[in-house]
Amino acid sequence: MIALDKQQANSQDRLKSIDWQPIVRQFEAIVGAKNVVRTREELLAYECDGLTSYKQQPAVVVLPRTTEEVSEIVKVCDRFALPFLARGSGTGLSGGALPLENSVLIVTALMKRILKVDLENQRVVVQPGVINNWVTQAVSGAGFYYAPDPSSQIICSVGGNVAENSGGVHCLKYGVTTNHVLGLKLVLPDGAIVDVGGEIAEMPGYDLTGIFVGSEGTLGIATEITLRILKAAESIHVLLADFENVEAAGATVSGVIGAGIIPGGMEIMDNMSINAVEDTLATGCYPRDAAAILLIEIDGSELEVAENAKRVESICLQNGARNVTTATEVEQRLKLWKGRKAAFAAMGKLSPDYYVQDGVIPRTKLPYVLKEMEALSQKYGYPIANVFHAGDGNLHPLILYNNSIPGALEKVEALGSEILKLCVRVGGSISGEHGIGADKRCYMPEMFSPSDLETMIWVRSCFDPKGIANPTKIFPTPRTCGEAANSQAIHQLDSQFKQIERF
Repeated sequence: MIALDKQQANSQDRLKSIDWQPIVRQFEAIVGAKNVVRTREELLAYECDGLTSYKQQPAVVVLPRTTEEVSEIVKVCDRFALPFLARGSGTGLSGGALPLENSVLIVTALMKRILKVDLENQRVVVQPGVINNWVTQAVSGAGFYYAPDPSSQIICSVGGNVAENSGGVHCLKYGVTTNHVLGLKLVLPDGAIVDVGGEIAEMPGYDLTGIFVGSEGTLGIATEITLRILKAAESIHVLLADFENVEAAGATVSGVIGAGIIPGGMEIMDNMSINAVEDTLATGCYPRDAAAILLIEIDGSELEVAENAKRVESICLQNGARNVTTATEVEQRLKLWKGRKAAFAAMGKLSPDYYVQDGVIPRTKLPYVLKEMEALSQKYGYPIANVFHAGDGNLHPLILYNNSIPGALEKVEALGSEILKLCVRVGGSISGEHGIGADKRCYMPEMFSPSDLETMIWVRSCFDPKGIANPTKIFPTPRTCGEAANSQAIHQLDSQFKQIERF
C-alpha cells in the first residue's frame, strides 16, 4: 500500500520522538500493568513470528482479554496515530505479525475462551486466542470436528488462522478457513466495534466476512469468531503409497482427481522429508528408501470409502507405486499423519535454518514444477525438501541453509523468489495459506496488475484511512522492494496511488 506506507515513512521521526510513558499509562489503565510489556528483554519474545529471518521489536505489547479492551487500546492508537498490529500464537510464516519500530503489538493470547457451543446448528463461537485444535476437542465427544487443520494446529490460534486464511491437510475437500467462518465481531482501526456475517451460512448484502478473512490484520482485529463445525465421517481410510520418484507421486495426484475422487486430504513428502521425520519421530511408517510417499485420506460412508479406497490403490499402482498400505483404525491413521504434521519441525535434524515458501500451482503442473525446482536447487546450491498439500497444488518447498553464513539468507531468498515466479508462470499463485505479510509483498505485481492492487488498496483505505493497522504488509512499495523485475509495475502503482493521499 504505497500511499499509506509513505504516510508511515513520513511519520517515523515523529514516532521516534514520541513520549511513550503517558501512552503506556493509558494502556495500563485499560488492561492492568501486568498485561503491558515494555522492557527490552521481555519484548524479545515478540520480535518476529514463525518467519524468524526478520526481527524487530515493537515499542510496547498489550494483552487484552475482551473486545471492549481491544477497542479501547485501538482508540488510543487512533488518537495518537500509532501503528498497531495483532498477534496470536506467532506461528505465521510470512512475517504478517512482524512488528514495526515504534509500533503497538496487541497480543490476543489471553483471549482464549470458547464462548458458545451450538451443536444443533453446528457452530461454535470463540475468541481469537483459542488454539485451533481446541475447537475440535470441544466438540469431538459429540461426533463433530473443525475442518481447517494447519500443521501447527496444536499451537496456532484461530485469530491468526482468520488473518491468514489458513488451510491444512484437509483443505482439498473441505476448504480453508474462509469456508468455515460464519461471522465476526471486529474492532476497526478507529476502535469502533462492528459485527459482520452472522450465524447462518449466507447473509444478504456485501460479504464483509469474506473481505476480512485473509486481510492479515490490515482491516482491523477479530475479537469473536463464529465457526462452522462438521459431523465426523462414518468411515475413514488413510492410504500410504511410496514411489521411486517424486514426479510419479505428482502424476498420481492428478490421476486420483481425474477419476472423480475427492479425498479428504492428499499430501506428498519427498525422501529428504521422510528421513528427517523418521530420524525425529521413528514412526516406522515411512520407507526410508522411497523417493516420495503419498498420503491419501478417504472419508465418507462405509460403502463409499471402501470402494474409493480400492480405486485409489489401483491408480497408485498404475502410476508406479511400489507399495500401498491402508490404515483404518484411529491409532494407525493418526500415526501416519503424525509424521506429516511434524515434517517442518523435523527439518532441524537436517539444517540449522530453513526458508519455506507457499506457492500454488495447477495439479497437472506438479511433475514439471518439481523438476524445475530441483534444477533451481542445483543452480543455487541449496537443498530443497518438499512437503506439500498435493491435492490442491499448494507447495511448501523448504530451502535448507545456515543463517550464520554471511550472504546465505539473501541467496535462499533469491531462490525462493524464483520458485514463486515459477508458480505464477504456470498459472498459480504466490500464496496458498501462509499469507503475503512482509515476506512476499514484493511479488504481488507478479500476479496482480496496478489496477488490481489499486482496487485492493481502496478497500483497505475505507477501513483504515490513517494506515495504522498492520502497515507495510501485503502491498509492495518502492522503499521496500528494489527488484528490477518489479520496478516498472511498482512505479506505475506509485503514480496511481498518489491520488489516494488526497482522501
